[in-house]
Amino acid sequence: MSPRPYRLGERQIGIEQTRSRIIEAARTLLVASNGFTSFTIDAVARQADVARMTVYYQFGSKIGLLEAVCDTLAANGGMDQLAGAFRQPDPLDALAEYIRVFGLFWDSDRLVTRRLRALAALDAEFEQVVRARDERRRTGLRVLVQRMAQQPSGIAPDARDAMVDLLYTLTSFETFDTLAGPTRTCADVTHIVQDLARAVVGR
Repeated sequence: MSPRPYRLGERQIGIEQTRSRIIEAARTLLVASNGFTSFTIDAVARQADVARMTVYYQFGSKIGLLEAVCDTLAANGGMDQLAGAFRQPDPLDALAEYIRVFGLFWDSDRLVTRRLRALAALDAEFEQVVRARDERRRTGLRVLVQRMAQQPSGIAPDARDAMVDLLYTLTSFETFDTLAGPTRTCADVTHIVQDLARAVVGR
């Protein structure tokens, strides 16, 4: 039997290990007290001990690297559970579950998320990645509000956009981080946001 498949498998493992090392290097720079303000491809390459072109080969661009960092945060933060929220037959239960999953996600790596979002205010590429992911959250909330609007109690058409905006604000990282402070648990904050959300939708 040819050893070629084994060599290809080993090469793929090596590529995945390099990719993981680069993502971890990016995370390390983001949490460093002075590293996140000079976050560049060159800095990430040095931190990962790889060539600059290796980073580009793996991710294509700085935006590609940031997307991979965010994807890793999402995977580690349990965002795969979000689909379960939309399977809830009752839209209020779906909203409560949506809030719970985002609470777990925001709580999973608050420092990195805080740094990513701070840099979004300073760097257009960070902003592009963060804004796109925030818009996905808004889209999910719009779906849930539309489901509530189809209930017998309904929601007036001219109130739906404002309701989405309010829920979007309540489910943001900034709201979670502020409410959590140094002492509240994820469960504490989740319950607070769920109660506020129910008040917003009038249920």
